[in-house]
Amino acid sequence: MMKRNITLKLESQLLRQARILAAEQETSISALLAKQLEKTIRDREGYELARRQALGTIRKGLDLGFAPGSRDELHE
Repeated sequence: MMKRNITLKLESQLLRQARILAAEQETSISALLAKQLEKTIRDREGYELARRQALGTIRKGLDLGFAPGSRDELHE
């Protein structure tokens, strides 16, 4: 997959902390941001899949095996 460059503006203090974090993880700021962005997108896609499945189950309903008796039986 082709990679593209982007420009990002950060406050000086945030950039300083990002450099420290990247150095601690022995990576670059670019790799650190790319990894976090990929995780965020994967999490969102997983949430959307689970949401669609849950809504499908709700629409379909669940058979709980309950069969109400007659009106007379319920009042006894």
